[in-house]
Amino acid sequence: MALAACGGGNFRPVSDHPVRIGRPYTVRGVTYVPAADPHYDMLGYASWYGSESGNRTANGERFRAKWITGAHVTLPLPSYVEVTSLDTGRAILVRVNDRGPFAGRGRIIDLSRGAAEELGIRTLGHAAVRVRLVDPPEKDRARLRKGKPARERPRLSETALANLRAQLAGAMER
Repeated sequence: MALAACGGGNFRPVSDHPVRIGRPYTVRGVTYVPAADPHYDMLGYASWYGSESGNRTANGERFRAKWITGAHVTLPLPSYVEVTSLDTGRAILVRVNDRGPFAGRGRIIDLSRGAAEELGIRTLGHAAVRVRLVDPPEKDRARLRKGKPARERPRLSETALANLRAQLAGAMER
């Protein structure tokens, strides 16, 4: 019974309720303060993870590497974000149900293997992205809660991508 609580059983069902913000926490000497931020819209880098399949996420669900999920250091759990590749303009919806990333300059989100594949960045390992908090329709939320991708999102124009790339380059120079 004790071993089941540590590594396996008693996972929280995949649900959007309750939404949890959480207390401040410290990892590797850095303190993170979770907060609701309805205007969250950031440029940075995404990486992906997938070898932890079966482990417990920060909101208590079972991590499934093939699902379209992600980890963020401060957004409420769960949250929904639109992640856009600044290389291709492709955008996907991601359900944030875990905490991270905790390393790497400019990393703002860790994607599950399934999300990285859906966005087209799995072979790259990491990629420049825009991450913005969204409130998708229930139909898209339901698909993501079942591990399936949401409906396809519109791609960004080359002009918009060039602008975002320039903003990210400027931010990384500081």
